[in-house]
Amino acid sequence: QVQLVETGGGLVQTGGSLRLSCAASGPAFSGNAMAWFRQAPGKEREFVAAIDWSGVSTYYTNSVKGRFTINRDNAKNTLYLQMNSLKPEDTAVYYCAARSTDLIDARPSAYAYWGQGTQVIASS
Repeated sequence: QVQLVETGGGLVQTGGSLRLSCAASGPAFSGNAMAWFRQAPGKEREFVAAIDWSGVSTYYTNSVKGRFTINRDNAKNTLYLQMNSLKPEDTAVYYCAARSTDLIDARPSAYAYWGQGTQVIASS
């Protein structure tokens, strides 16, 4: 069983930064790809960024490229999302997710394990 716990969300002004963390426990974290998704009120959950086990391969949705960085510390079983130059449209609940394979995927259905989410609000 995998447990994922996100922290680091909060309220920030437009242009500000936040760093989200996702602490993972359980054997499924090891060797597997992970990702961040987000869901704004009234909208479907959307892909933000993904990373493979080694950290070498990453993939971002176009709207966050150049502003967000995904990385992981496998020794600490922790996934991160550094978010810079935040915009009001980044406001959402952010979820981390883990796959049961090391292949990056942007589809929510490809991820077997999910955290409870952390709220990010970027105010203008």
